[in-house]
Amino acid sequence: MWPLPGIALTFAIAVIATLLRYIPGVATFSSLILAIIIGIAFHNLVKTPIVCIPGVKFSMRFILRFAIILYGLQLTITDIASVGVQGFLAVSFTLAATFVFTVWVGRWMGVERKLAELVGAGTAVCGAAAVVATNTVTQGSEEDVAYGVACVTVYGTIAMFLYPLLPPLLHLDARGFGLWSGSSIHEVAQVVATSVQNGPVSAEFALISKLTRVALLAPLVLCLGFLRSRGNTDSNRASAPVPWFVFGFLAMVVVNSFVAIPAPVKSPLITYATPFLLAMATAAMGLETDIRKLKAKGLKPLLLGGLAWLFIAALALTLVYTVMMR
Repeated sequence: MWPLPGIALTFAIAVIATLLRYIPGVATFSSLILAIIIGIAFHNLVKTPIVCIPGVKFSMRFILRFAIILYGLQLTITDIASVGVQGFLAVSFTLAATFVFTVWVGRWMGVERKLAELVGAGTAVCGAAAVVATNTVTQGSEEDVAYGVACVTVYGTIAMFLYPLLPPLLHLDARGFGLWSGSSIHEVAQVVATSVQNGPVSAEFALISKLTRVALLAPLVLCLGFLRSRGNTDSNRASAPVPWFVFGFLAMVVVNSFVAIPAPVKSPLITYATPFLLAMATAAMGLETDIRKLKAKGLKPLLLGGLAWLFIAALALTLVYTVMMR
């Protein structure tokens, strides 16, 4: 079937999600989160038309991968290096430890491994974008993705209100607060909204440490793909997911580091095109999410997301004190 109707539907939802962010107070939520919420509401209240299904699947697969490749334009090797060797190692350790902790605790709690991996990726790396990117390898259900995004939304929102109250209590200066925020809060938008409340210095260091986490999305997805392929038997080894798009992401980082891309070209790609395409992909996931299946998963995954958030907040704070503030 022709995919155009489904692409048009995800496009329309992404437009609505983008426009909603102009409403005061709504901008703290990324267009990805808003798009998946709208998609879920549409599918469960109206039902996704059969004619739209091919285009919805196209958006979930090809548009998502293309958007993640463009995501690399937000980073340069200089950005990553600016956090320093110790800072980079601290952020990397925080990410890896949080992901492993989430999967391990999820297993202990009885949460499905695929869902635990998505919650872990969203918490450890960069929120909803990490959830949808990791799912290209994890291959969880649309309900798994929706639940992972829900955890990012709930606990990232709590962090936005809670973190700005804590610098005096935790004896954090502007730099320390920025590093802590960028190292432990889920979404890029949530990090910015939190850190700017403590001044421009906090905002600068928060963004640097956050973008370092974003850069580590590629190694995480590659490692998961490798482990998945090793876990397959020889008979189905050919079907193991290979996240080739990650190499495109890394190529964009290299290009952005060494090629002077004109601002009139680069700025719209970063500010508008990438989040819009990611919103189309998450809208597609929402359009295939059955809320009854989402409810059937219970509250354990949400509790797991809370434990993962507390873990990364505590670990990142410890490393800010002992390593990154030196």
